[in-house]
Parts: sequence; C-alpha cells; structure tokens
Amino acid sequence: MQLSPEKASSADTRSRLATAIPTPPLEKFTLDVGGMRCAGCVKVVEKQLTQHPGVISACVNLVTEVAVVESSAGAVDPDDLSKKLTDAGFPTQSRQVAGAKFGEKESPAERQQQESQQQFQRLAIAAVLIILSLIGHLDRHFFLLTNIWFHWALATLALMAPGREILVDGAKGLWRKAPNMNTLVALGTTTAYTTSCVALLFPQLGWECFFDEPVMLLGFILLGRTLEQRARSRAMASFHSLLALQPTVARLTSPASLGSGIEIPVEQVRVGEWLRVLPGEKIPVDGQVCDGTTTVDESMLTGEPLPVAKKPGDIVTAGTLNKSGAIAIQATRTGSDTTLAQIVALVESAQTRKAPVQHLADTVAGYFTYGVLATAALTFLFWYFVGTHLWPQVMVSGSSFMAMNHEPSTMNHHHLSPLLLSLKLAIAVLVIACPCALGLATPTAILVGTSMGAERGLLIKGGDVLERVHQLDTIVFDKTGTLTTGHPTVTDCRTLADISPMELLQMAAAVESGSIHPLAEAICQEAQRQELSIPVATDFQTEAGFGVSANLEDKRLLLGNAEWLTQQQVSISSQQEELAQTLAMMGKTVVYVAQNDTLLGLIAVKDEIRPDAAVTLKRLRTRGLRVMLLSGDRPSSALINARQLGINPQDVIAGVPPAGKAAVIAQLQAKGQRVAMVGDGINDAPALAQADVGIALHAGTDVAIETAGIVLMQERLLDVVAAIELSRATFNKIRQNLFWAFAYNVLGIPVAAGILLPTTGIVLSPAAAGALMAFSSVSVVTNSLLLRRAKFFKLGNS
Repeated sequence: MQLSPEKASSADTRSRLATAIPTPPLEKFTLDVGGMRCAGCVKVVEKQLTQHPGVISACVNLVTEVAVVESSAGAVDPDDLSKKLTDAGFPTQSRQVAGAKFGEKESPAERQQQESQQQFQRLAIAAVLIILSLIGHLDRHFFLLTNIWFHWALATLALMAPGREILVDGAKGLWRKAPNMNTLVALGTTTAYTTSCVALLFPQLGWECFFDEPVMLLGFILLGRTLEQRARSRAMASFHSLLALQPTVARLTSPASLGSGIEIPVEQVRVGEWLRVLPGEKIPVDGQVCDGTTTVDESMLTGEPLPVAKKPGDIVTAGTLNKSGAIAIQATRTGSDTTLAQIVALVESAQTRKAPVQHLADTVAGYFTYGVLATAALTFLFWYFVGTHLWPQVMVSGSSFMAMNHEPSTMNHHHLSPLLLSLKLAIAVLVIACPCALGLATPTAILVGTSMGAERGLLIKGGDVLERVHQLDTIVFDKTGTLTTGHPTVTDCRTLADISPMELLQMAAAVESGSIHPLAEAICQEAQRQELSIPVATDFQTEAGFGVSANLEDKRLLLGNAEWLTQQQVSISSQQEELAQTLAMMGKTVVYVAQNDTLLGLIAVKDEIRPDAAVTLKRLRTRGLRVMLLSGDRPSSALINARQLGINPQDVIAGVPPAGKAAVIAQLQAKGQRVAMVGDGINDAPALAQADVGIALHAGTDVAIETAGIVLMQERLLDVVAAIELSRATFNKIRQNLFWAFAYNVLGIPVAAGILLPTTGIVLSPAAAGALMAFSSVSVVTNSLLLRRAKFFKLGNS
C-alpha cells in the first residue's frame, strides 16, 4: 500500500499533542466533594465550578466523589472553590498535591465508610417501623397496633428519624433552586403524610389516611440506597486496592551499615537514599537494587503471575512485594513520582474523562428533576379535573389496587375521592423517577473497567478512550520495538573498501556510541562482544530516522540509510545497492557506513519478531480489525516481516521516516478509518497522538505514555487484544446502563402517572414506585460489577 506521508498536514497532530500535554499556563487540581446524590447534583457542582472566575473546565464523578478542575495558573484558590461548594450544600475539601503524601485519600474514604454505617442504621430503624406497620394489618387482635394514631406515630418517626436527612437535603435543594432526587422523595413523603394528617384531624372530609405510604416509601428508598452503597463500594474495591499497595514506612540504611536501618515515614524518603527491604515486605519507592538478590512479585501492577528475579543494577517498583531475599535499594523516584503513584493518578483521572455518549445523559440530568416536578403537577391536575370524570370507574378499581397500604380503621374498599387518587398518582410520579441511575450509568462502568485493567497492567485513560476503541476498524503497528523484541543483533559486516570487518565495526561503534537508538545499541554491543577497542569520536549529529554522523581522526563518518547518505553526497553503486537488497530480503535492516563521500561497508542488523506477535495479529483480525504494519525500513525488509506475521502485503507501509508516521495515520483517517496506533514511542509519539487511540508499551518513552490513550505495563503484545476486549466490554456496559436508565424512566413515569389505569386498572402505589426506583439504581451498579466476571484477560497469558 502506497501513501504519501509528506502530503498530509500535521496540524491535527500538533493539535492532539497540545491536547495530550497540558500547556504551562494551565493548572489542574482535585477536590473531594461530598453530598452528591444523583446526576442532577453532578450538574449543579459542575455549574458552580465552571461559573467561578478563572476556571476553564470541571469534570465531576458521582461514584468517586471527585472533581477535577482546570484553571488558569494562579487564578483560582482551591480553598475558595471548596468553601463555595460547601456553602452550596456539598461538603468539599481541596486535595493538596504538592508535598502531599501519595495515597492521601483517607479522609474521603472514611467519610464514605461513615455514610455507609449511617445508611445502614437508618435502614434498620425504617425496617422496624415497616414491620410494626405490617403487623397492624395482619393481626387485628391488638388494638394498639391497629389504631390509626399508632400508624400516625410510625409515619412521624419515619420522617423524623431515618427520613430526616432526605427531607433536609431535599428542602435545601429546593431552596437553592437546584432540586435533586431527595427533593422528589421529600415532596412525595411529606405530601402523603400531610394529606393523611388532614384526613385524620378532619374526618368529616371523608378522606382516607394512608400513613403507611411514607413508612413503606422511605423503607424501600433506604433499602435501595444501602444496596447501592454496597455495590458502589465493591466497584471502588479495585481502586482502593491500588491505594493499599503503597507502604507507609521505609527502612533507611546506608552503604556502610546495610544490616541495620531506621524506620521512617515513606513520604520522607529522598531520591538517592538507601533503603533496606526484607523478605515479605513491600518495596516503598521506585529504586535500583544495590545489594543482594531476590525475587519480586509484580503481579499487582503488571499482571505478571510469576515472581521476577532481581539482582544489583535491576529496577524495582514501589508497591511490589519482595519475596525471597533481603536487598538494599537506592531510591530513584519517590512520592507522587513513583510508578505506582502515577498509575493511581492515571486511574483516578480516567474517572473524570467522560464518554461522549454520556453527554445526552448529562443534558437530560440538568433538566430531569424540573421535568419530573412538572409531570407530577400535570398528573395531579389531569386526574383531579379530567381523568376521574372521564373514567369514574378508576376510583373504584384504584381503591382495590391501592388499599393494600391503608389503615384498617379507615379502609374504603369501594371508592376513592378524586383528590386522593390524583395525589397518590402524583406522589408515585415523584418517587419513581430516578436521576440517580442516569448519574451512575457511566462512572460505575468506567470505574470497574479501568480499575480491573490497572490490576492487570492495562491502563485505560477514560471514557472517551473506551468509546473510541469501540469504534476502531484499523490497528497500525510500528515494527521496531513493537512487533519485534527491540533488541536487535548484528548479523553481517560487509566491507566495500580496503578495510577489515573489525575496523568497520570499530568505526561504526565509535559513531553510534553517541546514540540511544536500538540499532546503535546493537552495533556497540557487538563491538563489546568482540572485545574491540572503540575509538573516541566527536561532534555527534543525529537526524532521527535517517542517520548519525561524527568526526573521527579528522574524517567525517556517516551511518544511516541509503537515501540519507545519498543526500550527504555519498556515492552508492548499483552493485552495492544489490548487496544491500539481498540482506534486506532476509528480513534484516541495513546500515550504510561511509567516510567522507566514500561508502566503506554495510552492517546488517536483525531484530527478532516477538513470540506472541503472530497470534496477537491473528486474534485482532478475527475480531474484525484490519491490521497494518508501519515501518521505516525498506519495503523488501518490511515485507519479509509481514509475511512472517501473516499481514497482507497491501497493508504494509514501509520507508516512512519518523516525521511521516503521523501523516500516514492522518491519511488513513481522511479515508474514514478509525485508527489505533501501537508503538513504543521512540520514533512514533506524534503518530500515537494523531491516532484515534494510541496504545503505548510502557517500556517506551514518557512522551508516548503521556500521549497514548492506553498504556501497557508489560511488553506483552497479547495485552493489546485484552485492552481492546476490556474497552469494548466496558463501553458495552455503559450503553446497557444508559439504555436501562432511560428506558426505566421513559416507561416507569407514564405507568406511575396512571396511563394503564383506565384500561387495565393497573396503578403503582407510591411505595411500589419507590421500590422500583431503588431497584433501578442498584441494577445499574450491579450490571457494571458483572464486568469482573469477564474472561478476556486470559488472552494475555495464553
């Protein structure tokens, strides 16, 4: 396949890079926000934040109770925003980033645990009240339990004890002109209670008392919230397990006294200090082993099931478990700079990056509560003034359906007044509406999916990435370091002048000693293997993707590809080009070595294909994805590798310099393809940024990891399949949740409003409506938790 990378504009690439790497004038900070109950609360908090001077954007997560705010540098004080939200009814505290110890999430976690305990206590009280209320209907031998004043007392206790928080929060929301789910429940329960009190005090009106409705309604609401809270806690479990990996103390030692140590808080460890780690202990910071040998369990960060041997010079990561031997390490990264801290920050950041499909739910959530209030008012007006006159029989059938919750002393088996029927239907509309399900649909699925991925070494950066993965149809692989091992070796040294192969290798190693490219490392390692002395070169100059040059004994040496050497006025004969072509046909990369304008020889380097590369590409194709190879090598060499991997020759794009890779991706996108780019970032960071989804191997560069949407912590290509499967499964859960949340409200609200009452006599009591509302929220969270039963992670270990 032939593309013209130089013809494509790089404007979009620059735009994506600018988006991926925050510009210096901007700053981000995190707020822990409490008191949010539903999607409507999220919209209120986001509105409060974005309307504050200096704030550019804000994203709020209902499940993790976190707000990430982006503002102009120095323009916003996080404490001012915290106070503003607290005054608005959402207790907030700013999270100090600079200097804070990693994992400082204790206060919000304690708050969630305290709320969970209080929720359970309220549920227990409500359950007792419900049981007493039901006994009053089942056993008529006890006058006290069947007395209407006893049921009044139960309803009053229900509102004052377990329902107090709901009523207060709902009233505050109404007062702030930001009604929420508690507002709807509070209006429903107080309306039922007030109407029953009027009926009790003025029996001449002939109204019914239905004090059981507030009791049953609050009981079902609190039961649903308790189950929802537990389900949300289970969804948070994976994320909290990442936080728990960080040790709290470290054992400070020194090279002179490795056998002893002083325990200090881990946040006090500084880069360069030596630490002692005993068997069975977690490694406190990122570091380099300086003394001792051991094996380390890295499964909690990378998903690698087997312990990894470590010896002096090897790198160890904070949070991993030292298994077998005592070691001394020198700290290289501490605090928020450690790999573990960055993973946790990335996973938490992913919770605030919404999928575009969520925008509809956000838009609806902003007006949902107002719409429900209006619908409830219209329901009352319709049935009171019109419905009961058009279908007078509904007052009889309605009585039979709704009398199940009436007090014995006032039970009416044959007739309901238009006022009471209209009130009950309006109350049912208020309590069946569920903005909470809309608010939980996306964040719970993202939380479960991204946390599961992080546990297994797959870092997915947010809901927007999940949605783009779902739309992919093409995956482009960089060759060197991605499909190959990234550890090439020298196979041939062909001299073309009066020079020995060893001299050719010596000169090449002298020039390549100033480069970190994998091909340069291969040439230098071969010279070291042959124990050759490497002369000192000066004045190194590198042109990425083309070649490198340096001065050696007053002569200019050049190493690179044929096109670059030709541009440097080096003459290459047809016979020399044929020799290079022969080597390339063997799947080898050819490095031309020249002195001034004379070609001295050719060095062939071969990078072995990764063992899991072929099966990875096969599995991607079976999932309906087009697999392409993008390489800077000459076409003949790239086609050899493509044949080994089963890639269609038409899907091979070769001879592309690093600067042209992003343009190739842009050209594919211009043809309507949704493209993922898989690379290590050494030469392809712009292409990773340009792609709809960039997938970076963690062994690559920091820039690649920053610009990619998915980061693989292990160099397992099969993890590409697992990451795509996880992303697709998570996004499918998001769509299922949103469908259920919308379908529930679209179907439930009309039924609660009495649409089936004239024809079938079916109507929902307020208590039944409350039970359905609770079920809706719990079902959304439970559906997200079903992700944990997925089997696709076995792909990475097969």
